[in-house]
Amino acid sequence: MTNDHKVFDRTQVELNQFEHPAWDEPIICRVEVDLPGWLAQLTGDRTWEIYGEDEEETCISFTMRQRQSAEPRKLLVPKQAEVTLYHNGYAVVDVDGEALFDGSLTTGTSECAHLSYYHATGEQIILN
Repeated sequence: MTNDHKVFDRTQVELNQFEHPAWDEPIICRVEVDLPGWLAQLTGDRTWEIYGEDEEETCISFTMRQRQSAEPRKLLVPKQAEVTLYHNGYAVVDVDGEALFDGSLTTGTSECAHLSYYHATGEQIILN
């Protein structure tokens, strides 16, 4: 039992010998999303356009709609969508009141979302 105690003390000393200043720096994560492309992926329809934006302290919401078809036979009522992107990487997508996505964009859920990381100075962090 005494031997285990010495190993623990040595481990504590070894851990305390190293400083990790990079771990104490703030890191900014930026998420870029191709909204029309993402809605096309979720709905199978490529005719989405952004027509409104509302920014709050914790999120940005985009209102989107389907563009009218150039074909006169397709006079359907265009669908409406709301995409809310939270600053923590969470996202919610509703199309005509139906939830199509409710989850994290930071887990590789869409090829239309790209994550970039930066130091507080603005210098980009390149990950291997």
